[in-house]
Amino acid sequence: MIVCIAEKPSVAKDIARILGANKACNGYMEGNNYQVTWTFGHLCELKEPNDYFTNWKHWSLAALPMIPPRFGIKLIDNEGIKKQFSIIEKLYKSAEMIINCGDAGQEGELIQRWVMQKAGVKCPVKRLWISSMTDEAIREGFANLKEQDQFQSLYLAGLSRAIGDWLLGINATRLYTLKYGNRSYGRGQILSIGRVQTPTLALIVQRQKEIDNFKPTPYWVLATIYRDTQFTATEGKFTSKEEGEKAFATIQGKPFTIKSVTKKSGTEQPKQLYDLTSLQVDCNRKFGFSAEMTLNTIQSLYERKFTTYPRVDTQFLSDDIYPKCPQIMNGLFQTSFAGKKPYTDIVKALGGKPLPKSKRVFNTSKVTDHHAIIPTGVQPQGLTDAEQKVYDLIARRFIAAFYPNCKFSTTTVIGEVDKIDFQASGKEILELGWKVCFEKATESSPTTSNNEQETTVTTSPLLPTFTKGETGSHVPTLTEKITTPPKHYNEASLLRAMETAGKFIEDETLRAAMKENGIGRPSSRAGIIETLFKRHYIRRKKKNIEATETGITLIDTIQEKLLTSAELTGIWEKKLRDIEAEKFEATNFINELKVQLTKIVNDVLADNTTQKIGNNEDNKKK
Repeated sequence: MIVCIAEKPSVAKDIARILGANKACNGYMEGNNYQVTWTFGHLCELKEPNDYFTNWKHWSLAALPMIPPRFGIKLIDNEGIKKQFSIIEKLYKSAEMIINCGDAGQEGELIQRWVMQKAGVKCPVKRLWISSMTDEAIREGFANLKEQDQFQSLYLAGLSRAIGDWLLGINATRLYTLKYGNRSYGRGQILSIGRVQTPTLALIVQRQKEIDNFKPTPYWVLATIYRDTQFTATEGKFTSKEEGEKAFATIQGKPFTIKSVTKKSGTEQPKQLYDLTSLQVDCNRKFGFSAEMTLNTIQSLYERKFTTYPRVDTQFLSDDIYPKCPQIMNGLFQTSFAGKKPYTDIVKALGGKPLPKSKRVFNTSKVTDHHAIIPTGVQPQGLTDAEQKVYDLIARRFIAAFYPNCKFSTTTVIGEVDKIDFQASGKEILELGWKVCFEKATESSPTTSNNEQETTVTTSPLLPTFTKGETGSHVPTLTEKITTPPKHYNEASLLRAMETAGKFIEDETLRAAMKENGIGRPSSRAGIIETLFKRHYIRRKKKNIEATETGITLIDTIQEKLLTSAELTGIWEKKLRDIEAEKFEATNFINELKVQLTKIVNDVLADNTTQKIGNNEDNKKK
């Protein structure tokens, strides 16, 4: 028998149906020379400290750093997991071949490799590698099974990540809890430290401090109204009222003259396709979804065959997807929600000619394990409101990628009063191009939100026709304004900060270049943010994320930049990616971490301060 193993029962049942394994057995499906079984996510985990040495069970500074001579795995202590593992182990023992059908990513590889190791697998192993769960994709994947050895570097990267998180998380958490935790309340304040969660918390704390320490400063802006149009002085920001009033007096009663009128044509390219982070960012901005809610929703759409694999960090498609795009468009053309076909008109406009093939969309060199998130062409049925909203974003982004650029014209008018220059500008859309896909959304999409940004085609006010040299009277104004503090992170801006190791980058191309040094994986960032909430290190205030007193004090106490710096953590992430790409040795990553960990422990133990973190006030408020 050939044994196939998937990551969850629902996926296994789809695979079994395609393979003709239709007989239901205890913990697996059987038929047509196949047995198809499943895990429930992780069945195994790295051993706990006391599994290596009994004295490591007790929290003691003297035992740190805890570095096992060799890491091992064990079954998770759960009766349901133990029962399913025993079924898998029995199937493996009599298997002529195993096909690893786990999720096609780092975590999916780790889950199945650990199960095979624990079961002592000796037979040949093949790998199913697919980017969508459609019947066609599954059949194609089984027709092109990969050798397990091809994914050794993927496994080593996942293993290195798990070991790195164990080493740093367990040692640093015990170290800081024992050294600085407030022990006045029962067992005391557990100070959770993590390879990704701590630098993420540091980003939030730093922003919180910038806001708390911000001193608002008044300033004065000089402007004037000419022909019902506001012109603002190009150098009209004054730090004192006296300066502003002096400039105001200079121009009052004197004629306004148009110096120049410049028209400049421009274009705006379609937005790039979604990766997981950009989808989470848009869902948070448009619908207020948390990163975790978006991940769960897109995972559901993937498992129901409506969209492709979601846990991706690329916004490109490989070239082999291009021939499949017309079929996907046809599926979108026919898609109907509540009797309405929201994509018919915008898909129809692309008909009658081949779809354009742009390097901005199709670039195999930018795709590693999986391509960007797109619809599969399978017509969605029975979607929840959240699923429909997320699907609509993905569908419109995909369709818009094949549309021409939006064309606009920008008019800039410069005026002058007594050698002081003033400027006004206006933008006019000449051809909507790809933006028509989102303009239509306000009428035909059942998912439109009041705060949705992409559906509204925004233009600056159109200016009257001005002529160079014209002159006339005007009404000057001097307005007092106040400088504003930085904005709190919300989940959208925090995800972007994690993606670029804390650097604010608006430009899509530059942001993409920073992804390799981002902190956390796209699939793990939502969980990291939720962990910080659960630890009461951060809290929500409407859409904003604020650091709690405990979170601030913890970051203030941690002196090791390696633990708090998003940039340094980003370098770790880059090394993990390099392990996956066979550019860096896994053993080097672990050995470097052991050295760094030993230094961290020694530095903290040498600290003679008696400060304690956490009076549990944050927790009591919850």
